[in-house]
Amino acid sequence: MATVISVTNQKGGVGKTTTSVNLAYYLAKLGKKTLLIDFDPQGNATSGLGVDKQALKATMADVVMETKTLDKIIIPTDFKNLYLAPTTPSLANTEVELAQADKRFTRLKSAIEASKGAYDVVIIDSPPSLSLLTVNGLIAAKYVLLPVQAEFYALEGLGQLLETMKLVRKGMNPTLELLGVLPTMIDGRTTLSGQVHDEIKKHFPGKVFNAVIPRNIRLAEAPSHGLPVGAYDKFSKGARAYKALAKEVLDRV
Repeated sequence: MATVISVTNQKGGVGKTTTSVNLAYYLAKLGKKTLLIDFDPQGNATSGLGVDKQALKATMADVVMETKTLDKIIIPTDFKNLYLAPTTPSLANTEVELAQADKRFTRLKSAIEASKGAYDVVIIDSPPSLSLLTVNGLIAAKYVLLPVQAEFYALEGLGQLLETMKLVRKGMNPTLELLGVLPTMIDGRTTLSGQVHDEIKKHFPGKVFNAVIPRNIRLAEAPSHGLPVGAYDKFSKGARAYKALAKEVLDRV
């Protein structure tokens, strides 16, 4: 069975999609057959891998509504070992329909379990909210990877997410665990970044990754070219940070 990792934080703008895309890319580079599931209706992971959303015939919305299997919508990317289950904004409408549906919490889990793709790792890019889609991601996953931005309000609202994880563990997925907390958008020149980083370590002892993701112009530019940062500028600070993270993730799982 694949190792399923949900990249989750209900706060937007913390580098969740950037982490999903670049972690998946580097895991694939390390020889792991990797599936990236774009489960955020914004579909940024899809466009971030250079896929034209307008041209897609089938997406995760079809999988969630059980009109297509996951294997039917997966597309190979331009990168060896890396596959994508794409999404368009229509997934947001699906969520409304899903609220009335049977087995609404386990649709993603069932889809992954039915896949014949023999992936080593599945990365789920969850939406920036505690929605039905996010809960589906938590129930489908073995691990949660939590990106946390180095800013003043970083830890606010995390209690809510951890509470949701606890409820999911109690009700639907007893083996769910926190793989690690990833500090993102670290600016080494500011005292604040250092203080927040220390605060995160205090809150999550032994769970914070050694890899930290810096503020980096190359990381910001790469998605507009439809590329992971490692394919855009593999010598950039951002690329080196995600490469280190991928190795650390493999050590932990």
